[in-house]
Amino acid sequence: MKKLAFALALGLTGGPVMAAPLCDDLGFAGLLARCNRGEPVVLTLASGQPLFDGEQPVELQSGAYYVLDMTADGSAELALVGPEFFRAIWINEVVINDIEVRAMALDSLEFDAAGQVRLSFIAIKPGTYELRIPGTTSDNQRVQIAIR
Repeated sequence: MKKLAFALALGLTGGPVMAAPLCDDLGFAGLLARCNRGEPVVLTLASGQPLFDGEQPVELQSGAYYVLDMTADGSAELALVGPEFFRAIWINEVVINDIEVRAMALDSLEFDAAGQVRLSFIAIKPGTYELRIPGTTSDNQRVQIAIR
């Protein structure tokens, strides 16, 4: 009976939902191939300044490789939280001031001083997510990211 229900559900939805890379010829690199890379997302953490300068939500393609570049100017101790977003992606690496970290998961990042973090990842789980500076209420202190 369970098999019949599963088959019926697949038939009604058109089959299983799958990630769609940005290119067809991935080669040995797989999803990390150069042709599968989307535009970088750039965030700036600065006291009183917008976190993201662009249209929201930022649109990402499930199955594509992206880079999230974060720069803090050191004007204040600022964090960036987004546990739902960090659980919707596969993290390739986190580079903190030229030190590479292979993290299994993230919940947040905090800048105590000026610095840079580069997060490379594959967008996986479709949905709309938010990265924000905790303790703030302004729309300028958050960025919405939609994985399609």
